[in-house]
Amino acid sequence: MLRLTWVQPEDLLGHELRQARLDGREPYRIEARWRAAGGLDAPERAGASPHRAARCLRLLAEDLLDELADLPSKLAEDEPTDLARIRALCPNWPKPPGGGRSPAPAPLSLEAAWLGRAIGCLLGKPVEKLPLDGIRALARSTGNWPLSTWFTAKGVPGDLLARYPWNRRSARTSLAENIDGMPEDDDLNYPLLNLLLLKRHGRAFTTSDVARLWLDELPPGRTFTAERIAFRNLLTGIEPPHTARHRNPFREWIGALIRADVHGWTNPGDPAAAAEQAHRDALLTHTANGVYAAMFTAAALAAAATGTHDIHACLRTGRTVVPPRSRLARAIDHAVRLAADHRDFDDVVDELHATYSATHHWVHAVPNTALIVAALTHADGDFTGSVCRAVSGGWDTDSNGATTGSIAGLLAGSPGALPDRWRVPLKNRLATTVADFDGTGFDTLAHLTHLEATRP
Repeated sequence: MLRLTWVQPEDLLGHELRQARLDGREPYRIEARWRAAGGLDAPERAGASPHRAARCLRLLAEDLLDELADLPSKLAEDEPTDLARIRALCPNWPKPPGGGRSPAPAPLSLEAAWLGRAIGCLLGKPVEKLPLDGIRALARSTGNWPLSTWFTAKGVPGDLLARYPWNRRSARTSLAENIDGMPEDDDLNYPLLNLLLLKRHGRAFTTSDVARLWLDELPPGRTFTAERIAFRNLLTGIEPPHTARHRNPFREWIGALIRADVHGWTNPGDPAAAAEQAHRDALLTHTANGVYAAMFTAAALAAAATGTHDIHACLRTGRTVVPPRSRLARAIDHAVRLAADHRDFDDVVDELHATYSATHHWVHAVPNTALIVAALTHADGDFTGSVCRAVSGGWDTDSNGATTGSIAGLLAGSPGALPDRWRVPLKNRLATTVADFDGTGFDTLAHLTHLEATRP
């Protein structure tokens, strides 16, 4: 029996109930109807429950998803999705640079950013979906704690692996003894797609251009959560931005954030332009805090791309495009404070998990963005310290490692600034199903990115 992940209505309903509680709606009567009918919570880790629901329960889930979407939100005024309203709420929205864009980052800096994204992603892949205790126990069992290098299965006791098995899809390509180039991952596929987007449509691309590109170049089976829902919606004739809202409980998850890098890399010194591009991209799949997370990342990277700011200035720049009374703004500010207050990063992580784990799914953008910010702040932007902290903090480990590695890699300035133990196993080779990029080197990707960064 085929149980397609991230689209079954009976599973979406549980996620939508949680999302409703987070974004200021009152779902309790609808939830009571779902429970009375025998409806269950959404799976915590998997994308689909193991058994097909009865037809009547599936039809009820579809109806309740639509009813939940119609509930008013108490947070709507403070958390808009419309760009003009976002800008109106941000008192320190960045001004366009005087005298035009800053010079594009050197190809070597962009190569370090691509490599950093791949390294952070690959470091997090084998422990994706594992609980925090499992990540810590596996690393400690091989003397790799605090985390400082790749995970390995060598020396891990069998009973520990039975309790905390590696991510089954990733272990064969992402443990230290198995790494042979960068394997395919959606955290790298989306930056590749955005290179194609800029090449075909330039900086003035529309959200519909993003949708058409996906339909042309992105295999649906390589999408997850909000992106898979948006893909499904496109195929049923729903147009952007409604693709982000229709029966999509994942619209504040991390998917738009992991698509933001190219928008930042190619707008050096112009964080507003980077954020606006990230906004247009994100509208296909996300709303509110899911969109802000992408804008924050793009703006921070646009500041880093100048080569003149430290990590703290870059993060402050990213914060200027986030509505100040939003949940993401509070999470970012909280993360910066925690990183400043605690010498031991484990204490920072424990505080973040105590704050968010009971209420947020492990892929939600709010806690994951907070963890990225905390890791970069606590490590003072150092590459190894940043990616290892981000991955050791749990939740969406490969995505957090990827975004953290992108920012820290760009700040590092060249591939040679990244330690050999990280860089050499990737063999300057990336696997992907996107267009003709399979087997491409990171140096080539840097050259292509530089072309887009220098395009008028």
